[in-house]
Amino acid sequence: MIQAAPVVAILGIGTAVPDYRLDQADTSQRLAYALSDNPDSARWAKRIFKQCGVEARYTCEPNLLEAAEDCLYFSQSRRPVPSTAERMETYKRESIPLALNAARKALADGNVKLSDITHLITVSCTGQFLPGLDAALVQQLGLAVTVNRIPLNFLGCAAGLKAVCLSRQIVTSNLAAKVLIVCLELCTLHIQPSSEREALFGASFFGDGASACIVGSVGSTGFDHHGIFKLGNEHSILLPDSDEEMMWEVGNYGFDLYLSTNIPKLIGRYIPEQVERLINGNQKPDIWAIHPGGKGIIDTLEETFGLTEEQTRPSRTVLRNYGNMSSATIIFVLNEMRHELQSRSSGPANGVSLAFGPGLTCEMIQITYFPSGSFQEGILDENHV
Repeated sequence: MIQAAPVVAILGIGTAVPDYRLDQADTSQRLAYALSDNPDSARWAKRIFKQCGVEARYTCEPNLLEAAEDCLYFSQSRRPVPSTAERMETYKRESIPLALNAARKALADGNVKLSDITHLITVSCTGQFLPGLDAALVQQLGLAVTVNRIPLNFLGCAAGLKAVCLSRQIVTSNLAAKVLIVCLELCTLHIQPSSEREALFGASFFGDGASACIVGSVGSTGFDHHGIFKLGNEHSILLPDSDEEMMWEVGNYGFDLYLSTNIPKLIGRYIPEQVERLINGNQKPDIWAIHPGGKGIIDTLEETFGLTEEQTRPSRTVLRNYGNMSSATIIFVLNEMRHELQSRSSGPANGVSLAFGPGLTCEMIQITYFPSGSFQEGILDENHV
């Protein structure tokens, strides 16, 4: 009898958000008041806040809930705008507890021991400090001091899925390895007190959050789980003529973001061919874990691939309830997808996950959902991949 090949999978998932909730309608109203001296910008801000697909986000900064004249991140604030150094101090203080929360949830969800973790990949583009988040997690989680630490910094929204792809490569080459991925983003720290459309667009849908997952190998028998995603082939592409469509630079008052309105159009033009290359003639994926970099991206992919409302619902749900949390978002989407699949008692389902970032870059990987239970010999049918 041929023994089933080892499977590399996401074994456990954890997510966490800060305590402070930004209601989209309330934030829009307060921002419009702050822009009362610039009625054109105020009207544009109201429109983009209403149309971006977000109803709520979370922030580590309670000042963002203050009245317009008291909010340091709005243009009519009576106090000085926080400098980049001040924002990084907030990042350093708030990032570690949130990352720990997500990591502990992932370990518990996957029933993985701390002593089993051989690699730690930390992901963030919204702040930096040294010793970094990776060192803090090793010390405060109680990981082995010899754990292989791999920080992925300042890579943007696609970095969470890049970490998943890298973890698959690590485990494939060493089946005893177990990788803990922790993505931490405090995007709202970079809201700018500006009436410029680029700044207002960025302020309209980014939120704060942390996500974590465990990637490891699964044998053909004896592994009880709550539903996992098997990881298949991966693919990375740097789209041509797009390096100025999404930019993220360090400024004196936080990080300055530029997002072009051409991004959904470029994705619609180039991504179908790349997805076809990934699936290599196999059947069209059933499940689609799409990074909700914006409502327009989901709309474009839904139209391009003829996806149903059910197939894009996990991405839209995360965007609606949390906003775009940069690299952390894709694991939120996978978690939401798992909940949906569990709620309708789905059997195994093949799919794909995609995330986009500055470059423009796209990371994608084949995934297969297996429902909760214990693996038995033969259940990992390659026809599902």
